[in-house]
Amino acid sequence: MSKVTVIGTGNIGGVVASIAAKGGADVQILGRDQVKTDAAVQQAGAAAGLVGDVITGEIVVLAVPYPALAEIAEQYGSQLEGKILVDVTNPVDFSTFDSLTVPADSSAAAELQTRVPGATVLKAFNTNFAATLGTGQVGDALTTVLVAGDDDAAKQRLIDVVTAGGVSAVSAGSLKRARELEAVGFLQLTLAAQEVIGWTGGFAVKK
Repeated sequence: MSKVTVIGTGNIGGVVASIAAKGGADVQILGRDQVKTDAAVQQAGAAAGLVGDVITGEIVVLAVPYPALAEIAEQYGSQLEGKILVDVTNPVDFSTFDSLTVPADSSAAAELQTRVPGATVLKAFNTNFAATLGTGQVGDALTTVLVAGDDDAAKQRLIDVVTAGGVSAVSAGSLKRARELEAVGFLQLTLAAQEVIGWTGGFAVKK
């Protein structure tokens, strides 16, 4: 049985925890607000805790805003050694909503890997809206989680957790592809904000 810790109790965190639990994983949810954490736990059927508690998962999903990645990396430090860290963030400049905040040759995931070199960082879920993860559908297509990372075994472990929970997942290549995934996530957000697409829509992958 896989052990998954989700840090974050927003929409994405809650639905990822639910997918993992549905697939049979042992799930822990850590949040900053006890009420929100309890609500996410009820939705997913997971163990509850607060950020700062010991991480029990081998796979740790960081379902937090981009600025919180550095704080979590510093707070947990060596406890993240050997973990599979899943970055779901889109590092958007929300003051202008017109660019990403990371350098053109980098990504939020690459920055995270530098901060926690003893962990294996994956990029996933950032091109999916919570609603489409929850339903497993993007329009008439199946929802597909794109997973980027340099460790094929780690990617497969996450893909197995997601597919066991009823959602399609595929490799998107090395961690370098996180830059492109973040650009796609950013574009999708801007389209939804302009009501060009709905929050139940978005990009889909058809095989």
